[in-house]
Amino acid sequence: MDSILTLARTEGMLFKFGSGTGTNLSPIRSSKELLAGGGTASGPVSFMKGYDAFAGVIKSGGKTRRAAKMVILNADHPDIVEFINCKVEEEKKAWALIDAGYDGSFTGPAYSSVFFQNSNNSVRVTDDFMRAVLDDSDWETHGVVDPHPVMDTYKARELMKLIAEGTHVCGDPGMQFDTTINEWHTCPNTDRIYASNPCSEYMFLNDSACNLASINLMKFVKSDQDLNNAEFDVVSYKAAIRTLITAQEIIVDNASYPTKAIGENSHAYRPLGLGYANLGALLMSRGLPYDSDAGRDYSAALTALMTGEAYAQSARIARDHGGPFSGYDKNRDPFLRVMRKHRDAMRDVNSRNVPPDLFVAAKTSWDDAVELGEQFGYRNAQATVLAPTGTIGFMMDCDTTGVEPDIALVKYKKLVGGGLMKIVNQTVPMALRKLGYAQPQIDAIVEYIDKNETIEGAPGLKESHLPVFDCAFKAAKGQRSIHYMGHIKMMGATQPFISGAISKTVNVPKDATVDEIMQAYIQSWKLGAKAISIYRDGSKRTQPLNTSKDKSAAQQLAEAAAALPRTPVRCKLPDERQAITHKFDIAGHEGYITVGLFENGQPGEIFLVMAKEGSTISGFADAFAQAISYALQYGVPLQALVDKFSHVRFEPSGMTRNPEIRFAKSIVDYIFRWLASKFLSPEAQYHAGVNGRELDDHNGHTLTPTSAAAHDEAATSVGKPTVPNPHSTIQNQEDAPPCSTCGAIMIRSGACYKCVNCGNTSGCA
Repeated sequence: MDSILTLARTEGMLFKFGSGTGTNLSPIRSSKELLAGGGTASGPVSFMKGYDAFAGVIKSGGKTRRAAKMVILNADHPDIVEFINCKVEEEKKAWALIDAGYDGSFTGPAYSSVFFQNSNNSVRVTDDFMRAVLDDSDWETHGVVDPHPVMDTYKARELMKLIAEGTHVCGDPGMQFDTTINEWHTCPNTDRIYASNPCSEYMFLNDSACNLASINLMKFVKSDQDLNNAEFDVVSYKAAIRTLITAQEIIVDNASYPTKAIGENSHAYRPLGLGYANLGALLMSRGLPYDSDAGRDYSAALTALMTGEAYAQSARIARDHGGPFSGYDKNRDPFLRVMRKHRDAMRDVNSRNVPPDLFVAAKTSWDDAVELGEQFGYRNAQATVLAPTGTIGFMMDCDTTGVEPDIALVKYKKLVGGGLMKIVNQTVPMALRKLGYAQPQIDAIVEYIDKNETIEGAPGLKESHLPVFDCAFKAAKGQRSIHYMGHIKMMGATQPFISGAISKTVNVPKDATVDEIMQAYIQSWKLGAKAISIYRDGSKRTQPLNTSKDKSAAQQLAEAAAALPRTPVRCKLPDERQAITHKFDIAGHEGYITVGLFENGQPGEIFLVMAKEGSTISGFADAFAQAISYALQYGVPLQALVDKFSHVRFEPSGMTRNPEIRFAKSIVDYIFRWLASKFLSPEAQYHAGVNGRELDDHNGHTLTPTSAAAHDEAATSVGKPTVPNPHSTIQNQEDAPPCSTCGAIMIRSGACYKCVNCGNTSGCA
């Protein structure tokens, strides 16, 4: 329990400082095992509810973005079925709330009132499990405390189908491939890798942290005057890699860490996470389809150069500044084995699909990385990951994030604070130019995209060029999209050149089946992915990015407009309207109130005429009446105005001829108490101080302003609770002045006045 509860604190502090967490909960005793003191354990899924609640209330970095966390359970844990289904059940609860009329946005009450919405869930499986799926053989779960007895036996393929069904419903759980992860682990002699960060790109030792940085690949596209011969600037790209690796290495010793253990491991192993963004846009700008051998080879070479140059620079830093990381010596042999595996993977990249300077640079960087590492070791246990770059991608003005293709040429991003942002791909003109189109043709095609939100059917576009513009989802009026295997093959092409893993969502269309999702998981394992998440378009009732094909774009634009602050609308009175005119006299100051009425009998305008025209008070009265008239016509409730302006005290004040308002503290006080007497309910009139109004005291008696104070005193004396009457003292002591200290209305005390609020008196001690 100490460890379980300490995890809650550690995660909370990481969320506070803007980081995410990932935890493998498999060491927690299952709900099918007994406790030493009797009873049955509650199991990891029950503790997940508590962790989820903390993540929900501790926003990332103390701001508005929700905290990010990953929860992992091994496939041989006895509670694996409950884990697979837990998020599915909560998703269905959220649907019921949305159908009942509750707000279904990420921050709305529907999703915020159900569990597990602040985490990504992943099942961790071994090669043995995946082979059992292919063979349709049995899979056993084992106890946590005593792993020898078999707890349950399932068909591995049925468990895989449960995972696919959960993904089909709500996008969770994803999968992590344990054998592959640890096969590429640079420090296995220290410990295995058990978990990952929330997006599955950083996978390393327990209690470790990683500095992330991402390169915008489009910044390295060279261009001449007409852009027809634009190509990638390999020299600048390598320089950026060296600079960023050096900067990230410097940060390791200058950063603060939320726990002592994380700090110690970060200093001892110094893992870094350099990555890139805008790969999809880069491929499009080169005229290369994302789902093509040419696109995959180009991407593999870019990734290989990034990681090879990063490790070469890490070895140079080890040579020149402080030697290798402290955990290197005991992991030297497996570390160099993994480096050679990276280098050997270059054999699978077809050089004919890659510009010669890029291919040679990638191959040379890995030769340098291995050679320098063999001599001097490495300063950093890890060098690269491919992060999602969802937030920083907007800051860097990227069309696409991480290793992803574009989701659509035109898409809508739902903002945390409400509203939508329309995002239009900026790379299309460059791609068309690269493919040989003239500027008038480009302008016509872009105009077509803006109007139709698809490039399919654009004037003058060759059919053979359509694959270059394929996106993750179909457009509103289009039929084309990248097949899910295109996503998985891209992961297979780039994963051999990444130290950690790839944060990648495999998007499948809305009509994808459970079997297709299951096959996507199996193929990703076969192609060497370390982890994968699959999202079926529209499976959740709300999602951050939408294409207008699912009629939700128009709906969400309307919802966004409705969520924006509304501009007040003035409701004018008809040219002919009913009106009431009332004459008043306050201590000799005469005047007239004329109230124009809406058709429903409610006041819509006020005219004030004082007997002495041209006086200062007459001018102020006229201006004040106009202001109140505008307030009424713009929808300000009369009750709010009465509450605000009744009992305002200034001269002239005094006795009146109106039996309902015997004493007016000012002209404004009189006006609004008179309005209350004409247009508000008896209860509102009573509280406004209209004389002669009665109020039920809920005990079968009626109260008037003259008896209210006595009633309160009598009720208190016999121990009966009473509803405080804040106006009773004021109503019975109309001539009492305000307190000079606190401003409350005082009450008479002998020949003086005292304040029941602060104790101040008007004269005597």
